[in-house]
Formats: sequence, C-alpha cells, structure tokens
Amino acid sequence: MSERASGRDKAPTLQFLGAAGTVTGSKYLLQTAHETWMVDCGLFQGLKDLRLRNWAPLPVPVDSIDGVILTHAHIDHSGYIPLLVKHHFRGRIYASEPTVDLCKILLPDCGYIQEEDARFAERHGFSKHSSPRPLYTAADAVKSLDYLHALHNGDLHTLGADLKVRLLKAGHLLGSRFIEMTLEYPRRRTILFGGDIGRYDALITNPPLRVPEADYLILEATYGGRVHPKEDIFARLAGIINETASHGGKVLIPAFAVGRTQEMLYIMKKLQHRGLIDPKIPVYLNTPLGIDATEIYSRYLEEHRTFSGITNGHGNGHGANPFHCENLHLVHDQEGSKLLNTIPGAAIIIAGSGMMTGGRILHHLRAYGSDPRSCLILVGYQAEGTRGRAIVDGTRSIKLHGQQIDLRCRTEIIESLSAHGDQIDIMRWLSGFRRPPKKTFMVHGEPEAAEALATAIREQLHWSVEIPTYLQSVTLE
Repeated sequence: MSERASGRDKAPTLQFLGAAGTVTGSKYLLQTAHETWMVDCGLFQGLKDLRLRNWAPLPVPVDSIDGVILTHAHIDHSGYIPLLVKHHFRGRIYASEPTVDLCKILLPDCGYIQEEDARFAERHGFSKHSSPRPLYTAADAVKSLDYLHALHNGDLHTLGADLKVRLLKAGHLLGSRFIEMTLEYPRRRTILFGGDIGRYDALITNPPLRVPEADYLILEATYGGRVHPKEDIFARLAGIINETASHGGKVLIPAFAVGRTQEMLYIMKKLQHRGLIDPKIPVYLNTPLGIDATEIYSRYLEEHRTFSGITNGHGNGHGANPFHCENLHLVHDQEGSKLLNTIPGAAIIIAGSGMMTGGRILHHLRAYGSDPRSCLILVGYQAEGTRGRAIVDGTRSIKLHGQQIDLRCRTEIIESLSAHGDQIDIMRWLSGFRRPPKKTFMVHGEPEAAEALATAIREQLHWSVEIPTYLQSVTLE
C-alpha cells in the first residue's frame, strides 16, 4: 500500500497547545493525513505559571508545521509568531487582510516591549536572572512579517493536500474571522475555529456571521458564565468624566491598542457631538501602537456597520474621521508621555496596556493613582495575574516599577464594552446551526466560565461538549 493510500486511513488529530483552562495563549495543532497546521499562534499572558509556558518547546518540531492560520491579530492569538519563525518555521501564515496589517504593527511592538522590560528588569534588579532576556526582539518580529499572507474574506481557499479553508466574519475585532476548515481524507470533515466571538449589540463592529454547520466546533468561553450589563455607556462615561473634570482631575483609561482604543475615541467624539462633555477637555492618545492601529481602522471602515458608506474616514455625518474627536492630542514619543504626568487641570488620557501589565499607563497611574481627584476607568477584560484583575478584585495597593503604590483615585469598572460575546450572544449564535456538531470543545475561558457555558449548551441545545486540558490531543473521527 502506498504512503498516500495509508495516510488516507488516518483520522486527523487536534491538540490544544493553549487557551485550555485559560483565556490566553491560543494555539491549536491540527494534524491531517499528510500535513500539520497550527490555528492561532498566541502568547500566554497573566499568571507567571502561564507566561512560563511561552518558553517551553512545542510538542512537535517547529519545522514540521506546514502553515499557520490566524483568527485575528490580538497578541494572545498572534504573539507567538516571531518565536515560531525564530525557531525555524518556514511555512506561510494566513489571515484576513486587516489582520495582516494589524500584525505588522502589533508584533514588532510586542518584541520592543519585551526588550524594554528585560532592560528595565536588569537595570533595577527586578529579575532573578543576572541578564534577563526577551522571548524575542523587535527585529525578530519584523523578520516574521514576511511569512504573513492575506486571504480574501468568504472565498474557499485550497491550502494543502487535505485542506480547504474559508474565513468568515466573527464580529470581535477589525479583521477577526471564524476559520472554517474542510478536510477531505480519509473522509470529509468540517472543523470550525470560533476564535473570539463578537457581540450582537457592539458599538462599531458587525455581529458574528451565522454559520449553519460544522462537524467539530472549537468555541470560546471568555464570558461564558456571564451576561454583560445593559447600560447607557455614553451617559455613564459622561458622568464620570464631568465629575472628575469638575475637580481638575485626570481620567486614566488603560485600553487595548487595537479595538478598545478605537471604541473609546468613537465614544469621546459622540459625547462631544451630543454636548455631553466639554470639548475643551483635552484627550491624549498616548500609545504609538494605538495611533497606528487607529489609522488602520480608518482604512477599513467598511468592516464596521457603524460606518457603512464612509470612505477613508470621512463623511460620517459630522464631516470628520469617526475616531478623531475634538482637542485630540497624539503622543508619539516618551518625552511627550512624561509631560502628561505634570500637566495642570482636567484631562483624559488613553494609554496602553489594557490590563496594565506594562506600557505607558503605569507611569500615569504612578503619577495620578494617589490623587483622589483623578479616576481610573477599566474598560476591558482583565485576565488572572494582571494588575487590572487585582484592582477589579478589590486591591487598593499595586506594585509599579518595583514600588508599592497606594491607589486613592476613584476606580470605575465598566464591563458593558467587552468585545467578547456573553452567554446570551454565544447561545444566540449557536442557535443558528442546522445540526449539532459531533463535538464542541470549550476553550479560551477560565474554568468556571467554561463549565458554565458547557452546562448551558448541554442543557439547552443537548450538544456534546468537552472542556479540553492543556496539551490534550483528541482524534476527530
């Protein structure tokens, strides 16, 4: 019997290299009869035990991986790419066109931050290692960009001997896609990787596209046990900003550079246009990555329902880019960032990182966190092990650059802006399936959230659901 004939009898296997029992490190290894594919290629974030997994070797030789397909550009889904290339991966990395463009700014930035963190730790003695080193450098990340290739949305692409792929809009983020994979050998199977699923009532993104069927479904559970609160986000933020500004305080908003930053800019513009906040209050966008990402968002306005019919960021009914509010100041360099720590009067400062694991927001929190006139607004998901999560859980003292800082500023936690669908959104999306998958694998969720969503699916839809463990391998019969 020929090698190819025997290969046709081999059922594909799926191994969970990340996002199993946690919300970060999304990586899945699909081994078909003749090829090995990785779906998503993300970094672990948050708890130290999780971050240490980034240094562990993969369970297969890197050069045996034929290709990678990304659901979207967030670092917990793409940030391992430079390390993969550094370890001699030489295949292609496929994604939607916006995802490719976003990765071109996100990955070098991620490498740069790791270099800066390593240098800072060495300079101040924060590391147990005498010479701490980054996972990869900005230069490593730039080299990896040559392996990115864009796929057109909705088209059927033949990527290998066994594999056909379609990318379908997932609604979570600019460029985010469901990955529908069809394997032909030894018999036809469809596998749907959900990535991160968007919301039906999001501010700017389209709702997730209905998918009628799949033999196997890999499904996120970030908010699987929760329902997002319903609130008038414009009224709430206006109240917070006006109260803080009346005392001359600073509004500090840690925001993910891609997605949440653009939502916050859109909200600021709307608040000004409706007369809900004073347009004279300066808004500082203090994230070079967020500035670059906003430019990319402005090039792909057709991806979002809010801006249908707008071309290149103009003509949104108010005669300007929907992400450019009045009195907006773009802060590119470190000197400009440092000056924000001493400016007088009220101001709104949007800076990274969204979970306060690093970035310029830490310097602003160090400057204004002890000021009771100021306000820290958490507007995104805060993973376990991050400073943001500690504050959500009630801590009023955090370590910043080796020093313990008492937080006397007002703290507001806004959960209604999440880009992830909650349990109601996900169940609504699942109800569009014409038939149940043979198996649904629950990933990208902390244990309690994953179990809550799995229980809801079993009880309401009567589907077969499994919650895989880290490095578990399953056969797709």
